[in-house]
Parts: sequence; structure tokens; C-alpha cells
Amino acid sequence: MNPRLQGYAAAVLEEAGAEGRARLADELAAIERQFVSNADLLTALTDTSNAPATRRAVMADLLEGKVSPDARRLAAYAAYSARPATEVPSAVTWAAHRARRAVEGLEETETSLGHLAARDRVGGYAAAVFEELATNRLEEVEDQLFRFARTIETTPALRGALTDRDLPVSVRCGVVDDLLGDKVDPATRRLADYAVAGGRPRDIVGTLFWLVDLTAEARGWRVALVVAAREVGDEERRQLAESLSRLAGWPVQLQVTIDPALLAGVRVRIGDLQVEASARDRLEQLREHVVSGGWEDQGFQELGRGGNN
Repeated sequence: MNPRLQGYAAAVLEEAGAEGRARLADELAAIERQFVSNADLLTALTDTSNAPATRRAVMADLLEGKVSPDARRLAAYAAYSARPATEVPSAVTWAAHRARRAVEGLEETETSLGHLAARDRVGGYAAAVFEELATNRLEEVEDQLFRFARTIETTPALRGALTDRDLPVSVRCGVVDDLLGDKVDPATRRLADYAVAGGRPRDIVGTLFWLVDLTAEARGWRVALVVAAREVGDEERRQLAESLSRLAGWPVQLQVTIDPALLAGVRVRIGDLQVEASARDRLEQLREHVVSGGWEDQGFQELGRGGNN
């Protein structure tokens, strides 16, 4: 299974709590059933011509108001992280199974992965954590992670303990918790703990410095640089911000510049993601195609009413 989805699911399940996990498992199972019963949905979300960000936006849009926020974000991330697109159904199935195991009290120990895969898993966890943080908190977390990484790097005894593969994960996480406690932002502590639990022991310093870079990037991802052919009114800004937030998976702040040479439409950049005006048209076409295929069956509507907060 995709390591990034493993990490993302771990963070969402951690945040959901016992009651939330039971609901999450039921809703993910309902979403999974849609792939079995709805051929149009299956075709649309496994279309390899659609970019991962488009698949994520479509899934999030279809589920809005029908399931809990946790189920919506996890299903949308499963659609986004699947590589290739044909693996979207199996990614949703995996997420549903993982949630059910959590409900049944079957504790998951992250299996050992290679260097890059382990970092991907930690990156997935970080992506879920970042979604809940404002830009000022991200800046603080970035600074705290950097200082913690430098502390480990320059303290041989501490580095030795955290890189010792023979020490149980719980013991190594206990060391982190003892050091950080309530002295840092809770998100910093969560990320440092998962760098131990989901990463490679010998790469703990490198993983923490890598998380510093990811946190810096996340601060930039929250700014959408918009180039428009004409002035953008307040209502248009609001609608554009909402659309881009769905596409990116988190709230974005617009920075708009005017370029008459563009003639019509807009060009948007959010971090490494670039969106042309035609992408919105493609998203709407895909959404209409899926909805016309009968996404909202009666059984799913009944479950959705219970998940609509």
C-alpha cells in the first residue's frame, strides 16, 4: 500500500478518537461499496488522464455534506495518493480496512520500509497534521523541529538512543515525549513522535530536517498566486478561494495580480501546483459525469444524513 496513505491515515485516525473512528470506519465502508455498485464512478476516478489533485477535488466535492469531515478528507486523500489512478478503489478499500482494525482495537505497528518509502510515510502523516494548522503555527512548528533535530544531531547519547533499532518504538517515543512534553506546539510533538514510529531509526535526524523543509513548503502552499486578465471582485475572490481550497485540500489565501496580456481567464500557482482556467471546466465536467451515474444511492444517503455535521 502507498506509504503516504499509511501515514495520512495514521494521523486522521489518531485525531478522530474512539467514537470518531467507529463512524469513520462505517462511512469509508459505504464509500467503498460505491466503487462496487457504480461503474460510472469507478470509470471517472480511475481515469488516468485526470491529475491526482483533480481526483482529490472530485472526491471531496462529491462527499461534501454526506459524510463526516474525517471520512471525506481520508477518502479524498486516498484518491489523490493512489499511483496509478487505477489503484484508487484499492486505496479506499485499504483505508476502510485500516479504520475497522482501529475500531476493533487491533493496534497497528508500522512495518519497516526503505529509506524513501519511510520518508513518504512520514510525509503523509505530516500532510494531515498541516491541514489543521494556520500559517503562524506552521512557522513555529518549523522552528521547533529544526531546533529539536539540531539537539539530537549534537547530543551523542540522545542520538544513540533514538537511532537504536533494538529499542522498542514505544521507548524511543517516550524519550521524545519526555524531552518535548508541553514545551512545544502539540503538532511538533506529534510529528517528532511519528518520525520515530513511522520513519527509519538511523534516519531520525535526516527525517526531522526533511520535515522542516516540508513545513516550510506547507506555509507556501497556503498562498495561491493568481494572475487574472481583469480585476477580481470580492464575490469572485470568495468563490475562487473556495474552489482552490477544495483542489488543494486546505484553506488558501489569494494574492491577485492583473495581467491584461492574459486576455481571459486566470492562472493560479499554489506551491508546485499550477492550475489553468480549463482545469475548473474539466473538474465540473467530471463531477457532472459522476453524479449523473448515480453516486447518491439510497443506502449512502441514509448513512450521509448521519454523517452530516
